[in-house]
Amino acid sequence: MFRVLVLPGLLLLATGLGLGCYYETNDDLAITQLLCGASAAAPVTDLHLYFHGLARVLATLYQVAPMWPWYGLLLYGLLYVATVSAFTILDKLLHERVPAAGLNLGLVVFFTLTWLEHSLWFNYVRVPILLSGMGLLLAAQHARRKQVVGLGLLMAALAWAVRPSAAALGLLAAAPGAWWLGGKPALRVLAAASATIVLASLGLLLTSSPEAAAYRTLDVLKSNRNDYQLYRTAPHTAVDSLGLQAVDHWLLGDSVLVNDALFQRAAQFDVGYFLQREAFGKLCTTLSLLTRDYFPLLLGQLALFWLVRRRPGQRLFWLVQLAYGLLVLGLGVWLKLPPRLGLPLMNLWLLSNLAYVLTTPFLKVPPYGWRMLGLGVVLLLALYSYKTLHRVQILRREQAAHEAYLGEVQRFAAGRLIVTANLEVAYKSLSPFKVYNVSRRPTLSLTGWPTLDPSNAVLRQQLTGTRDLPLALQCLASQPDVVWLLTPPMARFLTSYLAATTSAANLSWRLQVGEPLSADTLLPRPYQIDVEPMK
Repeated sequence: MFRVLVLPGLLLLATGLGLGCYYETNDDLAITQLLCGASAAAPVTDLHLYFHGLARVLATLYQVAPMWPWYGLLLYGLLYVATVSAFTILDKLLHERVPAAGLNLGLVVFFTLTWLEHSLWFNYVRVPILLSGMGLLLAAQHARRKQVVGLGLLMAALAWAVRPSAAALGLLAAAPGAWWLGGKPALRVLAAASATIVLASLGLLLTSSPEAAAYRTLDVLKSNRNDYQLYRTAPHTAVDSLGLQAVDHWLLGDSVLVNDALFQRAAQFDVGYFLQREAFGKLCTTLSLLTRDYFPLLLGQLALFWLVRRRPGQRLFWLVQLAYGLLVLGLGVWLKLPPRLGLPLMNLWLLSNLAYVLTTPFLKVPPYGWRMLGLGVVLLLALYSYKTLHRVQILRREQAAHEAYLGEVQRFAAGRLIVTANLEVAYKSLSPFKVYNVSRRPTLSLTGWPTLDPSNAVLRQQLTGTRDLPLALQCLASQPDVVWLLTPPMARFLTSYLAATTSAANLSWRLQVGEPLSADTLLPRPYQIDVEPMK
């Protein structure tokens, strides 16, 4: 009970108190801003792409107790469940082979080298991959116990609710380990978990509104362009060029300019272009990330390969390793493999291979192998600890700088309406256990994926009486109680964008920069916007 329930909690708590917790990207805080109504006309209870059903619960909790970090508490609670499941799986595999003290120490080492980053450098995508994968492995290991199987299926369902595609990826990555842990009964568990995710996804598609379906389509298209570099652009008109520039600047709220038709006309996937211009660079980036960030897991895999190498009849094992390698590299080259995706996949790969080795009775480690293993673990702990402490120093500085900047924004705005582009840059490295509010009024964002969310247009309607983005900006520019926070590149693009989209009204736009609120040039600074009829 101590190993599988108390120890995971202590390790997660020690990581948070000793090293801190930091958002890996700006996505998490952007989501919480929608949930609590800080960037929307009202708290958003349906995020369409994520937190299905959970968004309503979180939005309600933020209304009941707005200063509690409900988002962080929920996701770290689910991370604890996934961690407990991993420790339970390892405990069952090892408790008859390793003395209790050695097993406790081994689990601490496992957490430090392979799991600590999930708590330290947090992102919501980590949770559903781990939760669905660990739920499947746990249920497969206890495939004849209905209660445990039910718990595993519940974990897969919760993972789907957080992010469906990540939950499906977790099941895929854990499938070989489930087979090695549970044999044929595990196939029924895998089928049940897969059916749960497929049926839930079909139900979501069938009940979605046209507005939500359009949002999902555009979210995929902009990701293919901005995140994955899959499209070769070929604008045919000035409108196409302006639309692609808007996508590149993440100004996605103008549905007249940025829509499905724009991508069909001016951005297409070209296999030859992608292979010549993008694929090799993304492959090198993926290999660099794997060796730099996950060397403990790669070395652990090599140790397991060494154990299996001379045993006959291991063709299936090596075919599975090839499949894992193709999955990881394929994701990195086709899409991308950031830490929030890479480490959970590497975790499931390692645990699956551990399941294979530890459920094969004839695989034994010679005495000198244990000595080499102990020496290697000590060296890895030293190297990885140095790497982690260096990362923590960077994250702490970044968190302090971003919190100070948001404090300056709050003082500068003094309760006025904030219209901003790229404020989400300051959301990175903030704490999941703090609530950040920069204004008593909702903040209108012009950039970032949340501008695709239908709530952004509703907020423009509430503030200006129109959902049309150029008209809304024209209206806001004439209001004295509006604070504009922009980066210089965004200010330059916004000038050309407004000149092009309001040309029929013969308006002249002038953006004048003010004193910066931070020395960091990536963070937005105040601007004064004047609009006058052209003479």
